[in-house]
Amino acid sequence: MRQARWAIALVFAVHGAVTGSFATRIPWIQDHAGVSSGQLGFALAFPAIGAALAMPLAGRISHRLGARAAQRFLLALWCISLAPPAFSPGLSTLCLALFGYGSMSGMADVAMNALGVETERRLGRSIMSGLHGMWSVGVLVGSAAGTAAAHTDVDARLHLPLAAGLLTVLGILACRGVLDLRSTPGGQPPPRFALPPRSALPIGAIGFCAVFAEGASLDWAAVYLRDALGASAGAAAACTTAFTCTMAIARLIGDALVERFGPVRAIRTGGVLATLGGTMVVTAAHPAAAMGGFALIGLGVALVVPLAFAAAGRAKTGGVTPGRSSAGGPAPSQSIAGVATITYTSGLIAPSAMGSIAYATSLTVSFGLVTALACAIVLAAGVLRPAQQHVEP
Repeated sequence: MRQARWAIALVFAVHGAVTGSFATRIPWIQDHAGVSSGQLGFALAFPAIGAALAMPLAGRISHRLGARAAQRFLLALWCISLAPPAFSPGLSTLCLALFGYGSMSGMADVAMNALGVETERRLGRSIMSGLHGMWSVGVLVGSAAGTAAAHTDVDARLHLPLAAGLLTVLGILACRGVLDLRSTPGGQPPPRFALPPRSALPIGAIGFCAVFAEGASLDWAAVYLRDALGASAGAAAACTTAFTCTMAIARLIGDALVERFGPVRAIRTGGVLATLGGTMVVTAAHPAAAMGGFALIGLGVALVVPLAFAAAGRAKTGGVTPGRSSAGGPAPSQSIAGVATITYTSGLIAPSAMGSIAYATSLTVSFGLVTALACAIVLAAGVLRPAQQHVEP
């Protein structure tokens, strides 16, 4: 189980490194494709469209191949999908490339979270925040490499394919150690489209707010610093690094924080920090102040998604005692796919909403919406209390 825990942690890190690598090159991709901020916002909706449509398929793939083989297959496809956006010459090809990118991301995400929930259950203690912390570490590493590439003017058509190849190899190696869960012989495959239980809908709603703030910051922070505050390309990319760094720190220590203070207090405090960070962003007159604001947003929303996925896994299995496997193989995938679809719908809305508001007004006004959603996390944090009561000590 120790090997399985570190293996799935590395899977999370590889998945995050793909995201970080892409996020720091968005300004380059925008310039190369020749699209406006509004068109970029439209294009950035396609990863979430692809993810929302493809995520329910992850359960079927795991049922057919087994969890380990499915994770290896889906993670490799996700890594490879990093390269095509850099070669998109216009809006239509960029949308197509980003649709494939999002589809692979969503399926790999569901598979790894299902494995994470099962690993947590067998260990008998909370690890989901730490796993998502490893995802943020991966984003940090990927964005740091992307920052260096942007600062030295490396062509993204060279940078992203090289990153894709390296991460594919690392992902395949990592998957060798994850749990090899298999469905019972003759078992029915999960449905094509999974819906979460009604009790999970409020959790999905608070996750919606957090993912909107996270996605908006990842996709638009570099553009905001460059266009609104006149920062250099290197400084704009470094803002993404600051954001992911605070998210990584919060998630790596999140399991201990939740155990000590409880989920409601931890999430509510995070919402306050995210609201403060959003306020700093929209009032910033200098890039350094905006970077500090984005760092606080990352710190504030970091724990919401791990707690939502952990609750989704428990909802599926009816509160199975940690340390016991669920019947029928990778059971959490169906509920996780449903909650992820709700949560990541904000990933569908965030890029287009940010771009549309920016086109009609300004990016500053767009981040005012992010600040309002961060405030909503403070108000809605109490919905996590009933879900956490199912966790065994």
